Amino acid sequence: MLNNMSENLWISILSEVRQKATSKLPSNKSLLVLGDIGCGKTTVIAKLQGVEDPKKGSGLEYAYIDVRDEYRDDHTRLGAWILDGDQSLSFLLKYALNEETYPDVTIMFVVSMTTPWNILDQLQSWAVILQDHIDKLKISSHDLEEYRNKCIRKWNEYVEHGDDTDMDVALKRSSRNLEEEQEVLEIGEGILTRNLGLDVIVVVTKTDYMVTLEKDHDYRDEHFDFIQQWIRRFCLQYGAALFYTSAKEDKNCDLLYKYLTHRIYGFPFQAPALIVEKDAVFIPSGWDNMKKISILFENLMSMKPDDYYRNVISPPVAARKTVVREVEVHAEDEQSFLQRQYDLLQGTNSPGGLPKLEVTQSRSSPGVQKTGDRRLSNSSSIQTPLSGSKKIDPTKPGSANPGEGILATFFNSLLHKKVGGSPRNPNDTGGSLSATPQTSSTTLRTDAAAELDRLAARKLQFNTSTPNSTKDTSLTPNRSMSQDPPPDGSEC
Repeated sequence: MLNNMSENLWISILSEVRQKATSKLPSNKSLLVLGDIGCGKTTVIAKLQGVEDPKKGSGLEYAYIDVRDEYRDDHTRLGAWILDGDQSLSFLLKYALNEETYPDVTIMFVVSMTTPWNILDQLQSWAVILQDHIDKLKISSHDLEEYRNKCIRKWNEYVEHGDDTDMDVALKRSSRNLEEEQEVLEIGEGILTRNLGLDVIVVVTKTDYMVTLEKDHDYRDEHFDFIQQWIRRFCLQYGAALFYTSAKEDKNCDLLYKYLTHRIYGFPFQAPALIVEKDAVFIPSGWDNMKKISILFENLMSMKPDDYYRNVISPPVAARKTVVREVEVHAEDEQSFLQRQYDLLQGTNSPGGLPKLEVTQSRSSPGVQKTGDRRLSNSSSIQTPLSGSKKIDPTKPGSANPGEGILATFFNSLLHKKVGGSPRNPNDTGGSLSATPQTSSTTLRTDAAAELDRLAARKLQFNTSTPNSTKDTSLTPNRSMSQDPPPDGSEC
């Protein structure tokens, strides 16, 4: 019996050793990238991939980063989920971060130095969105507490590289018992106050733009120190690492790749914190604290560390202007447009429903002489409101200008045509020349146009010679017309 137990124990030990020796890099790890539009999320991932021409997507974009272990000659792929900068698409987070993938996801917040006045607001806004999504997940309180404790242990296990006692400290920490582990979970002031149970990295992109901020917006070193100390405070709350990167100048991009493989796959990482160069800052998770951040306070001369961020780093006037979107113009239906133009040309679009007759001096008809002495004999006339309330009696000879018979005939033809096209009665007209049914419509239009031009010319001449005249406006053969133009009629 003892031999069987010892044999089984030996077999289990051998199988465990064999399994560890042939272990592969996990393939279920992923990176969730969050940030506003234009902050450089796609460019950062393209740099980690080694791609020169990144392709921007929309919604929830997916990419992968090749990871190779040179020591064990193994490789895997790190999935990268890039959420669109539109915060209304936050419901897509469920595909990248859920109950099953929670322990294997690393969060990356991305902001841009091109808009330093928005950095803190963007970080806090995306952190709230992420927290709201986590609260909706069905993760047990026990599991969530375990994830948070894991983040605290990682923070406390950080060792400043370069010291001779690094290995000794690591061995001592790995050999602590459960009671000592409870002491490890105690952290400093302001650290991991908003523990999500996830590894978090803050990346500030386009740091090469700092030169432009100094030239065009009068930024000084104290402004950049003020920005940095606020970002580092945010990182302390979430236990996050901080990277200042520039894809244009290739600053800290390779360092970011090595740090990701270290945090996610346990690869060795020996780079220390970098705080000397203002555009290439690197602060690993576990290194920073409020005492180190307070060193930046000494450089703040014209501002205080606790000043409201937007009061110190305020946007320029051009950036404050609200972007006015162009109003969308809907094209009119083609047939409706053509019908409306046709109605305008035909003069059927007048308010009273009657054709509109316009009198202009420049209007003339081919072959008709514009003179004030033009007369037509045997012209007919009808009762028409040409002079307001006064009416013309067609039974009295010489009661109207012979030219008015042309207009009377023209309007009479329209009235009879409108009623139903019934033949006109010759008794209703005053002559035999233009009252017959055989009268050509072209001749009527020509004569009417010429007569209207004549009347308009005489009216203008009369108004010019006697501007204050109050003479009677009755139509007579030898008097100038001073009445208003005829009401709406058919356009010739």
